[in-house]
Amino acid sequence: MTFLKFNWAPNEKLFEIGGFGIHIYSLMFIIAFLLGLRLYKKMFIKEEVDQKYLEPLFIYMVVSTLLGARLGEVFFYNWDYFQNHLLEILLPIKEQTDGSGYDFIGFRGLASHGAAIGILTGIFIFQYLNPFKPLIWILDRLTIPVAIGGFFVRIGNFFNSEIVGKYTGTNFGVIFENRGEILPRYPAQIYEAIGYLVLFFILRKIYNSRNKDREGFLLGFFFAGLFSIRFLVEYVKESQGGFEEVFPSFSTGQWLSMPFIAFGLITLALSLRRKMHKSIAND
Repeated sequence: MTFLKFNWAPNEKLFEIGGFGIHIYSLMFIIAFLLGLRLYKKMFIKEEVDQKYLEPLFIYMVVSTLLGARLGEVFFYNWDYFQNHLLEILLPIKEQTDGSGYDFIGFRGLASHGAAIGILTGIFIFQYLNPFKPLIWILDRLTIPVAIGGFFVRIGNFFNSEIVGKYTGTNFGVIFENRGEILPRYPAQIYEAIGYLVLFFILRKIYNSRNKDREGFLLGFFFAGLFSIRFLVEYVKESQGGFEEVFPSFSTGQWLSMPFIAFGLITLALSLRRKMHKSIAND
């Protein structure tokens, strides 16, 4: 059934001027952040929160996401390389193979687990300096833009032909021709993107219901849901390195997802428990 096989060789750049270009991957990040800002602004307006906190919160969000994602890639997956290329950790460059100089490549290599840690850390600092709302209130509502942001980032990965799936061993899958391949792989990026999109709609549904008043419910559902999706997709995803050679039972992505899934389930349980106690007290 040849119609199940899809050849994929996109142009990663939208345009290029003087050696510098806008990559589709970068555009997906821009869309993710701007759409997230729009969604969060609507929540501020709906709940009558002072919008003066919106812009600084957005800045903290962008910086903590990118910094956390980059450091996650460095320390979780590629420390063997970056320990000898320290300049490349925070600069968008890569040393040429002959060691004669550097090429500007943009930031390639961002880890979602690192992004999660970065966001939690950045928002904690922001809320400590700007205690206009409880930390859990901010984090609960951030889950919605982060979920849709994850969708756009994985679409960007698909255009970059990176974070690919394993070979299917059948006539089903995507052939990433710009990787020089001729055999189909599982479209793992698309699987993950669809999962995050479904999660986004579920979270919005929860937010628009009375469940948004359960502190921690959205946050717990987000972490349990998003990293369960990540855990499952890892089964058809090509190895990205890391420490799975030391702990071969699961991939690095699966090992890193487990604590976040546990955190989500515990947060969900605590949220439901608090709600139950409040109901009993009101009775």
